Amino acid sequence: MKRRILGLALISAMTVTMFAGCGASSGKGTGAGNKETSEKQGKVLNVWSWNDEFESRFNEFYPDVKEVSKDKTKTTLKDGTIVKWTINPNQDGVYQQKLDEALQKQATAPDDEKIDIFLAETDYLNKYIDKDADVAIPVKDLGIDPDKDLADQYQYTKDAATDADGNLRAVSWQACPGLFVYRRGIAKDAFGTDDPEKIQEKVKDWDSFEKSAGELKSKGYYMLSSMGADTYRVFGNNVSKPWVNGDTVTVDPNLMKWVEQSKKFTDEGYNHKVSGQWTDDWNKDQGADSKVFGWFFPAWGINFTIQPNTGDAGKGDWAVCDGPQAYNWGGSFILGCQGSDNQKLIKDVMLKLTADKDTLLKITDKTLDYTNTVSGMKEYASDDSKGASDFLGGENPYKYFAPNAENIKMDKITAYDQGCGECFQNAFGDYFNGKVSFEKAKKNFETAIFERYSDLKKVEWPE
Repeated sequence: MKRRILGLALISAMTVTMFAGCGASSGKGTGAGNKETSEKQGKVLNVWSWNDEFESRFNEFYPDVKEVSKDKTKTTLKDGTIVKWTINPNQDGVYQQKLDEALQKQATAPDDEKIDIFLAETDYLNKYIDKDADVAIPVKDLGIDPDKDLADQYQYTKDAATDADGNLRAVSWQACPGLFVYRRGIAKDAFGTDDPEKIQEKVKDWDSFEKSAGELKSKGYYMLSSMGADTYRVFGNNVSKPWVNGDTVTVDPNLMKWVEQSKKFTDEGYNHKVSGQWTDDWNKDQGADSKVFGWFFPAWGINFTIQPNTGDAGKGDWAVCDGPQAYNWGGSFILGCQGSDNQKLIKDVMLKLTADKDTLLKITDKTLDYTNTVSGMKEYASDDSKGASDFLGGENPYKYFAPNAENIKMDKITAYDQGCGECFQNAFGDYFNGKVSFEKAKKNFETAIFERYSDLKKVEWPE
């Protein structure tokens, strides 16, 4: 069996190979051969992910959890089932590589070592819900009716996880509309107000955003932390075409606008010249004493990133507004793996953590996460007693999140998005900091993307 099984070069012709690799007995994803498996109940539930976000949600909010080991690598359920967590980093495709290698062994692995649940991000979800790959169990084969059981979920989260034959193969507990998150203290000093409506006027479009960046610089502050990574998702989520069509990579004009703005912000000193996201310097820029004004984040970015980095000292010093453009960033999806001997448990986890409104609102109350319940988020948006956040100085962020979430479209995502995005940012990061010329950055992107995906042959740049 080839090591590149599940590689994107094979995604259109892997059907027979993947069935051998994942132990599915039906290549159409109909569940025809899954009845026997679905009636089993294994002693171990193996869950794969790239960070501990889902693990923390599971351990705290899945009602059947009995106890968690001190090192958090093992969770015990009330019926005695052991949940084992395998975590590999997302960066540079490491998580996907390790996951793909494990999927190759799925058919021959002992039951208690088979992958039962794995997580996928929006950037590469397409790869794992592909109908020909057939590595993710269609939820209807688990006994979940998308129209009935998942009726209150945001439609875009279901669209993103539906294969070409109309089978939903993944579910999510969250929706990820993005906002502009800023520091109240810096806003008062630089602009004389921290009121979200007035700050929105300062960042309502990219021209206003740039002008305000100049004002912040004159006061000794930075608009952004990184040389480009902090705005990439906004520009990247507003493209007119998908990254890849056939064997051709298409660089959207909006991405070149991102390059132009990022270079200018770096040269003018409007950002702190941090090389990228998730680094120590980037995390420190969210600290209480930082001079960086704003960040583009969905709800998870506030609770999962800013809060830990700023600590108690940041409580009340943050606020949100819409920003220059609406966008979506991320989304963690739960997939049941073909060959699992825990399909009843997978169904229960999916329903209780993504379709139970009471559980989802508990997650929102505890973590500020924007959860996948349309009715619940509307309630929070219209009721400050439910939606107001002490961390955000009493502001209700759901008033901003809810309208944006209703309008998210996922019609341009491809299985190549993570790799294309990383290679593009890396190549032009060297241009922003003056290491290479603009033309050299373009060449470096082409080299990197062809090395990462051998099936891609051509890059088309906007005129």
